[in-house]
Amino acid sequence: MHREKTPADKLKQIDQDFGWIDRISWLMDNQFKIGNFRFGLDPVLNLIPLGGAIAGFGTSLVLVIAMWRNGASPKLVIRMLLNISIDAVLGSIPFLGNFFDFFSKANEKNIKLLRQHYYEGKHSGSGIGIIISILTVFFLFIGVTFYLIWTLFSWAFSLLNTLGF
Repeated sequence: MHREKTPADKLKQIDQDFGWIDRISWLMDNQFKIGNFRFGLDPVLNLIPLGGAIAGFGTSLVLVIAMWRNGASPKLVIRMLLNISIDAVLGSIPFLGNFFDFFSKANEKNIKLLRQHYYEGKHSGSGIGIIISILTVFFLFIGVTFYLIWTLFSWAFSLLNTLGF
C-alpha cells in the first residue's frame, strides 16, 4: 500500500534532490579557505579572461535551470537569474571584477533563496513585479542616457556655432 508523504518526508526528498546543487554551489563559492576568508572556484576561474566568466556564469545558469525544473517558482527563478547576472556583469569589469568575485557569492545567495522558498514558503508567485521593475529601471536608464546625449550634442553644436564653425 502506498502511503502519503508527510511534510517531513517532502523536506527530506527536497534535501536529497538538491544535494548536488548545494555541493556545486559550495565548490563555486566557498570551497577554499585562507584564514577566515572563504572563496570558491568562481573567482579563481575569473582570473582567466573571458573563459572564466563564461564558465562561472554557465555553471550558475545550469544550477538555476535545475532548480527551476524541480519546482522553483518563476519569482524565485527571476531573483536567482538576477543574482547571477549581477555577478557576471560586475565580475567582468577588468581588475575590479576580480576583487568583486571574491566577495560576491551568487550561488550561495541562490541556495539561501531556494531554502527560504521550500522551508518557509517565501518567494512564490509569478515574478511579474520584478520584471516590471527591471524594465522600468532599464527604460528610465535608456531615456536619461538619450536625454544626456541629446543635451551634450545640443551644447556642442551651439558652442561650435558660437565659435563660427
